[in-house]
Amino acid sequence: MALLPRMRRFALVLTRSSDAADDLVQGAVTRALERQSQWIEGSRLDLWLFQIIKSVWLNGLKSASVRRTESLEGQEDTLSTDGSAAMEARITLDEVRAAFGRLPADQQRALLLVSVEGYSYKEAAAILDLPIGTVISRLARGRAALADRLSPSTSNVTILRRERI
Repeated sequence: MALLPRMRRFALVLTRSSDAADDLVQGAVTRALERQSQWIEGSRLDLWLFQIIKSVWLNGLKSASVRRTESLEGQEDTLSTDGSAAMEARITLDEVRAAFGRLPADQQRALLLVSVEGYSYKEAAAILDLPIGTVISRLARGRAALADRLSPSTSNVTILRRERI
């Protein structure tokens, strides 16, 4: 249950639709329950589930003719507080979210897994079924594109620079 928000966030980046993300997570959980004997006890459950999400998503892409898209707008927290710091943080978040939404999907997936979810390059490569060099390249291009699209005060956001191998 604790992994569901993370799974939904990854599904949202893949599908770009809240409804489709919910359906994707539900399908992935169903598949995981059906194939729970394939999970190796002691291994990382989150990695296994993220790989299932990606697999279910790819299978859906192959069979679907049209996907409805929805931006990440409106997904922000409903918590609000007064003060200039909170307002600046909100503006920064909106600016980063908008810049993130304009990135190519492959860069979004790599950035989400490494910079938001905290997976190592190797783990992200395993989830995405890509060579580690490809993940590193997509991260570098994505970070550079975000830095170019953000204002000077926003481009120092530390989440963009988190690195783990």
